[in-house]
Amino acid sequence: MTTPQPHILITQPVHPEVAERLAAAGTLDLHPGPEPLRPNDLQARLSQAHAMMGFMTDRVDAALLAQAPHLRIVACALKGHDSYDVAACTRAGVWLSIVPDLLTAPTAELAVGLAIGLGRHLRAGDALVRSGGFAGWRPVLYGVGLEGATVAVLGLGAVGCAIVERLRGFGCTLRGMDPGDAPTPAGVQRCTLEQALDGATHVFVAAPLTPHNRHLVNGAALARAPRGALWINVGRGSVVDEAAMADALASGQAGGYAADVFEFEDWSLADRPADLSPRLREHPATLFTPHLGSAVRSVRLTIEHRAADNILAVLAGETPPDAVNRPG
Repeated sequence: MTTPQPHILITQPVHPEVAERLAAAGTLDLHPGPEPLRPNDLQARLSQAHAMMGFMTDRVDAALLAQAPHLRIVACALKGHDSYDVAACTRAGVWLSIVPDLLTAPTAELAVGLAIGLGRHLRAGDALVRSGGFAGWRPVLYGVGLEGATVAVLGLGAVGCAIVERLRGFGCTLRGMDPGDAPTPAGVQRCTLEQALDGATHVFVAAPLTPHNRHLVNGAALARAPRGALWINVGRGSVVDEAAMADALASGQAGGYAADVFEFEDWSLADRPADLSPRLREHPATLFTPHLGSAVRSVRLTIEHRAADNILAVLAGETPPDAVNRPG
């Protein structure tokens, strides 16, 4: 009697190389994306699955797992897994794996790019040239550089440390604050949040989303920093109170806000906003990218292969190399 092949659900498009590897181990159910599966569709398709490759657009909780009797692993093609209930996976006997390090360098690289773009008015400068009204150099759009800046990095995990490393070449005074117990990188002054913000011209938000960190950057924190400070968020959207940020931009207390992540993306929060507020979206002192932190072709391919490694390990009866839990 032939044993049925494992059923593998992939909730976003992946590189053909990755699909080919997984197809050799099971039957693929590949969602064409890029829009996420609706909750009911995800539930229906997961009910037949032995393995799932999940992405930022997915949410896995106890209710969903209760409808997935065959599921053995959820392999996240991402690092920040706050939308995936680790405890519920463990109780359901399902492995949960992430991709821990591959997103770090490109995310830190983008953070520095956002800081430069925000401080040097690249959005306004590009619009001026494209308008047809640029007739050559004029004394306009003077901005703020990173050279010699006083920088606060909120979150000293892998991404925060990578940002610090990239800022060394600019001769910045570096202050660090971590809401957990991450070690302090060399050359960084470890501070409380209030101390880190005092005198900071640039504030990089690189903290993950936890119940303790939600709205770490709130009205009080924004008021603590010098008037005109620039804020760059590549951690999680809800680490910043976007309503408070809009208020600070309107008053001039914040000199600018750049973000690659947004509150409405944080699927684990039932009260998240439905969209980015027009007060932020339309403010001229903002610079936004659509969650491009890891959006480097070679990096994304490696991330997908790594998630596939975890799936293939479990289907072979082995422990996934990047597991964040240990189901009984």
